[in-house]
Amino acid sequence: MSVSSPSAYLDVCSRSLEYRRIAGAADGPTMVFLHEGLGSISQWRDFPDRIVEATGLPAIVYARYGHGQSDVLQQSHGIDFMHREALESLPELVRQLKLERPILIGHSDGASIALIYAGSGYALRGLVTMAPHVFVEDISIEGIVAAKRAFETTDLPQKLARHHRDANKTFYGWNDVWLAPAFRSWNIESFLQTITCPLLAIQGAADEYGSMAQVDAIARRVRGPVEVLQLEQCGHSPQRDQPEMVAAAIIAFVQRCCKE
Repeated sequence: MSVSSPSAYLDVCSRSLEYRRIAGAADGPTMVFLHEGLGSISQWRDFPDRIVEATGLPAIVYARYGHGQSDVLQQSHGIDFMHREALESLPELVRQLKLERPILIGHSDGASIALIYAGSGYALRGLVTMAPHVFVEDISIEGIVAAKRAFETTDLPQKLARHHRDANKTFYGWNDVWLAPAFRSWNIESFLQTITCPLLAIQGAADEYGSMAQVDAIARRVRGPVEVLQLEQCGHSPQRDQPEMVAAAIIAFVQRCCKE
């Protein structure tokens, strides 16, 4: 049985980050969950707990700077914010928590951060990407524009306020970067060719922020074994739109990683 600890805080790169540790029943690598662009610990709901329960492996779920109950964003992110997270904050968090060859499970921006981390020489037991971004598509920008319209015309601010200390700063910190003209050329495909760990890429066919071209690029370029799961009737959040299928795929993948 998994045991969830209450949120704790860790000083990472001079910022206080909220994290939650979920104890597993078995020895093995720790799974680290990396949330989406507007995500937080609470927005994962019970999904990490379900994966821990089924695999027996421990997990860390954390909120990046500017998200959840971590320090509030004080200035705009730069267009390299995912690179900085992957090359500075995540390695420091892994070091402080003494995680050896973890399994990263990333969603959206979190998946992109995981890919940059894996492609930068850090040792991993395995990598799961859900709705990853490796380059910017027209559909990505259209989705970001629609999200801005929803934030300014619906109750989305109130909904996000349940999960973030400052929903306004969290939203625009993410939205402004993606809509910056310079971000249109953002591309992390060069990191893919040095990824050698097992990888599971999950993509919804109805994703409003990206197409199968993202996953196709990953499958084509990485050097390690790749499994691809395309889900029908699934948008940008596979773990919420198709939770049973996604959980089953991740559980089976994680179990295979532990046997290798």
